[in-house]
Amino acid sequence: MTLEVLKQGAEGRLYLGEFKGESCLIKERFVKKYRHLELDTQITRQRMKAEVKAAGRCLAAGILAPRILHSDLTSHKLYMEYFGSAQTAKQFIQKTVAESTDEQAKQRLEELCTRIGGIIGRMHANNIIHGDLTTSNILINPNPNTSSSYDIIFIDFGLSHYNQATEDKGVDLYVLERALLSTHSEQPYLFEHILAAYRKECGKDEEAVLAKFEEVRARGRKRTMIG
Repeated sequence: MTLEVLKQGAEGRLYLGEFKGESCLIKERFVKKYRHLELDTQITRQRMKAEVKAAGRCLAAGILAPRILHSDLTSHKLYMEYFGSAQTAKQFIQKTVAESTDEQAKQRLEELCTRIGGIIGRMHANNIIHGDLTTSNILINPNPNTSSSYDIIFIDFGLSHYNQATEDKGVDLYVLERALLSTHSEQPYLFEHILAAYRKECGKDEEAVLAKFEEVRARGRKRTMIG
């Protein structure tokens, strides 16, 4: 069967396929020629296993993530739930800014960021570290049965892990802040709303995590200044 390639990135390809009669997304991690074959295989399998575990932990915690239908460690393919009508949060933000007045855009994006921040807070309260928080790794999926008309789904857990360390949670937040500043520099208020909602949901370690985040942020600024 010929698979339809939806996207190709640095880490792999995404295909539209089928598993046991259900339409699905197939994520294939291809071999990195610059790495030793045995090391490449080990890293690839670790990331596939991490993705499966993290998606399962998210769903168990009531956080939306793709259902993993099948994992083939030999061919390096993951078969997962496909959201055909979804767009990334990056696309959603850009479209909202382009098609709305400044005030309308701020209102819609504040709601989006409040929901995203709350979800990340619940992730960290359950010791789930995403590892690559960007607006490209968050899907906005239409759902007319909700008050906001959409669901928020986190994807791409290849760098995720399970850890209660405040350092890892602080780094997760820092990665997201840097991604927002890079991709959505004209909307500097986005992270502020995410962080405000995060504080309410991240659990008993709130102050320790945010203190660690400030440490990580300070180290990042120092590296930037020094070059």
